[in-house]
Amino acid sequence: MSPPSLGVVLVTAGSEAEAESLARYLIEARLAACVSVLPIRSVYRWQGNIHAEPEWQLIIKADLSQFDAIAQIITQHHSYEVPEIIALPIVAGLPDYLSWLQAQVQSS
Repeated sequence: MSPPSLGVVLVTAGSEAEAESLARYLIEARLAACVSVLPIRSVYRWQGNIHAEPEWQLIIKADLSQFDAIAQIITQHHSYEVPEIIALPIVAGLPDYLSWLQAQVQSS
């Protein structure tokens, strides 16, 4: 089982460069242990219109007790007016991986 504060934050970005930049900000600030970046296609409603766009999905492994700081960095550097920033708890995981994750997001 994981400590209750570990989780995954999902964020989408409009380009690979933006996704990479956001990932680096979070890793450098020790707010994420790892960020996986994947190309996706999103279908969504925005301002009354349906859109189908290529995007980049960031899967951010983090300590959710730092969610406010994570969200602040993302909104500060994100190009979207309202970026997706949602958090999901990790309810179980390989103990060695979870220990590594926790160590990466602790202040030195």
